[in-house]
Amino acid sequence: MTPFPAPSTSRPESAPRLVDGLAGLPFRIIGESPAFVRVLGRIERVARSDAPVLIEGETGCGKEVAARAVHYGGLRRDAPFVPINCGALPDALFEAELFGHERGAFTDAHERRRGLVSEAEGGTLFLDEVEALAPKAQVALLRFLQDQCFRPLGSTRELQGDVRLIAASNRPLETLVATGGFRQDLLYRLKVLHLELPPLRERGRDAVLLAMHFAERYARKYATPGPAFDAVTLEWIAAQPWPGNIRELENWVHRAVLMGDAQEPSDATFAAAEQTQNATFESYRNAKALALRTFERDFLLRALRQAGGNVSAAAQLVGKERRAFGKLLKKHAIDRRTIAG
Repeated sequence: MTPFPAPSTSRPESAPRLVDGLAGLPFRIIGESPAFVRVLGRIERVARSDAPVLIEGETGCGKEVAARAVHYGGLRRDAPFVPINCGALPDALFEAELFGHERGAFTDAHERRRGLVSEAEGGTLFLDEVEALAPKAQVALLRFLQDQCFRPLGSTRELQGDVRLIAASNRPLETLVATGGFRQDLLYRLKVLHLELPPLRERGRDAVLLAMHFAERYARKYATPGPAFDAVTLEWIAAQPWPGNIRELENWVHRAVLMGDAQEPSDATFAAAEQTQNATFESYRNAKALALRTFERDFLLRALRQAGGNVSAAAQLVGKERRAFGKLLKKHAIDRRTIAG
């Protein structure tokens, strides 16, 4: 990923138009690349039925947006869409969150509570990061999927649910099944219908369309003119790999709107870019690795400087977990104290 060129002060006449997919939804799905159009077609077909859906794709590529498109484009659009992040729930609380509990069912259960299955009655229950479910939670979910019958914790009453279930995973569940990390029978129950979302790097110039959309959204939110993307900037956006996909791009645009400026490219980054351009076919891999390492170090340093050396704030700024951000600092031998001081 090469550094961001300085923005211009006016929007070019050749700026691409925003393209919406799936008309009639209460939100925008933007893109026009062949890979994106193919996914839209599949979403439309999936939305016509009521069967469980498994959505797979890299982190940040829009799995929840796709799940909402299936819901609001389908038969249950007027009923609730209830998301649950499986990775954020302790194993012991999964069944209570999903099915509810009676008063006194466990410590701190001071009153009766409806579960998310009941909250989503008639609508859609979206299980994000389903790959994070522990074995016990997988068994509970499998049992529910068989006939949608469930029993709240501490209750003797068996209830009947009526929800469409959509699950999403950052990792291919087939691979997890092969390594024993996920139940094969549960995979079969979840994967009646399947959507695989392409990463942003495979969506051509959709990154440009999305960047313009995010810039306009945040400019309205903060009542500011926001950054103006000239032709050079648009080409830069289109050329980036965006390993964090749409989420990374949105965070980047968000910062650009708030800060109103951009860091100048460093000499080291120019050198890496030049080496990449002049590399022979045989040395392409090494040149690419060098350019990425250089970018990564410069990016981390800029984030730390902007956060005043605060690792947690810098991690939040770039949309990464603190632990992962810390590992990157260690990888590049960056001492935050040199930034703070």
